[in-house]
Amino acid sequence: MSKKINAELSAFGKRLAKLRKAAGYTQQQLADEINATRRMIAYYESESQHPPANMLVDLARALNVSADELLGVKPIESMPVSSRLERRIRQIEKLSPKPRQQIAQLIDTLVEAEQLKQKANAN
Repeated sequence: MSKKINAELSAFGKRLAKLRKAAGYTQQQLADEINATRRMIAYYESESQHPPANMLVDLARALNVSADELLGVKPIESMPVSSRLERRIRQIEKLSPKPRQQIAQLIDTLVEAEQLKQKANAN
């Protein structure tokens, strides 16, 4: 294999690892997010040229970048910022309507209680 091809292979793995870390994922968390195994993520970060097309789409979505940015075809516009809370919100959005509504009501109650507490402390 030529040096250029080897550099491209490692560039994808390095780019994937960098984006994963910037998004706040461990390999296991990213694997769970895209319904893959941690071993697959480790493989794509170290040895593979590119993941299968269907996994590429899932990786790009989870990392909040375009497939072109993930593949290195296009420069990364900005490093993704994906917090644990944002990941939880995405999980909540996948729930059926009743649990989503219950979670929203719980959040509303907690936010309102905290605002009242802050207001009382300010006075």
